[in-house]
Amino acid sequence: MELKKLEYDLSVCKVKNITQADISSDFYFIGKTDEEVSLVCRTECVPAETIDREDGWKGFLIQGVLDFSLVGVLAPIADILADNKIGIFAVSTFNTDYVLVKQENFERAMDLLAEAGYFVV
Repeated sequence: MELKKLEYDLSVCKVKNITQADISSDFYFIGKTDEEVSLVCRTECVPAETIDREDGWKGFLIQGVLDFSLVGVLAPIADILADNKIGIFAVSTFNTDYVLVKQENFERAMDLLAEAGYFVV
């Protein structure tokens, strides 16, 4: 399986008003529940007014379109990283999964996944 590194820094935010998000940016995720509105975006695109934010994330995606019938795609990645004390923040789109890890763990995470047989680009 091929993993593609994202070349930019990411932030995870809690926002009060999602209209402040730059939805013209090429990368953002919005999650809304009855308790909160979360935004994952490039660090340079974080809205000026956030309730809370955590900078310092890097990410990669599982290359290709993943069919909904596939089972256990993300679990082995999460297990490898968890076994090595690397936490993740995962988000999914219709096509694929994205995995974020803290910047200080990113290269180690990529090395561990490559050692486990993933092709990292």
